[in-house]
Amino acid sequence: MSYKEMPKIDLHCHLDGSLRAETVLDIIKKNKLELTQNLEDIKEWLTAPLSCASLDEYLRSFDLPIAIMQSKEDLERVSFELMEDAALENIKYIEVRFAPQQHMENGLTTKEIIESVLRGMRRAEKKYDIKGNYILSCMRHLSAESAMKIVEEGRMFIGKGVEAVDLCGGEVAGFCHKFIDPMKKAKEYGYRITIHAGETGIGQNVVDAIELLGAERIGHGVFITNSEKAYNLVKERKIPLEICPTSNVQTKAVKNYEEHPIYDFHNDEIVVTLNTDNRTVSNTTMTEEYVQIEKSFKLKKSEYTDIYLNSVEAAFISEDEKQRLRGYLK
Repeated sequence: MSYKEMPKIDLHCHLDGSLRAETVLDIIKKNKLELTQNLEDIKEWLTAPLSCASLDEYLRSFDLPIAIMQSKEDLERVSFELMEDAALENIKYIEVRFAPQQHMENGLTTKEIIESVLRGMRRAEKKYDIKGNYILSCMRHLSAESAMKIVEEGRMFIGKGVEAVDLCGGEVAGFCHKFIDPMKKAKEYGYRITIHAGETGIGQNVVDAIELLGAERIGHGVFITNSEKAYNLVKERKIPLEICPTSNVQTKAVKNYEEHPIYDFHNDEIVVTLNTDNRTVSNTTMTEEYVQIEKSFKLKKSEYTDIYLNSVEAAFISEDEKQRLRGYLK
């Protein structure tokens, strides 16, 4: 199958993990930042090796992008370029997540930060056949008060380009307990909820994300394999998993593509979606993710359709928008 020509949906893509190396170099020069001006060094720093030791090592690749994403202009630019890159490989809908807390070093407010990325997204939507929404990520290593601040200050954008909140960053056991109040408030305001959980070997975090935080989707969720309760809960409630195979290989959630549980999940009627996670950090595209899954599991066209339609149903959009996305299969 020629996946590049096929319509695709990406529900789990981080803005700061998807920057063009050339853009990073351009911003460094423009802003006269005391950072390397060697393009090859930048490419190396932005991309995590397939042989990462852990999730923590993988996350170090975000330091440079965050350092240069500190102005309205630069935030708008990288948002537009991510949408452009996605559109050029026939992604028809994308949900981009980022943490506003990471972009305040030069005094930008939460409102200014969100407005900037939305401008970039809307500009790309006018130029290409793609639609998108943002998910506001709250960093798990920060306080519950910090998460509540993002929930409160992002509220004005619900339905105007922001649809959900998320918790991300390094994963430790029991992290959900700290964020019960912010996620409860987010639900009251009308945010949708997706939570990174079970990316490392802690299946119980998936249970907590659903039962304590009201997660409607789970980012990764690979380690429901070591928790019968998590596995059954995800299956019975039809909680979609945002699976990102290349990222999972890099972070050592799985040893290789062939041992990824995505195909077993699909065959057991667990709702799986396929996503990039980080286009630059993982050196991947949606096309490449499908290619790897086909290589590993002999993916049939009917199974590609199943995954695409899973993503349509799991997307945080209106029924009219879902119908538009279904139409691309015709």
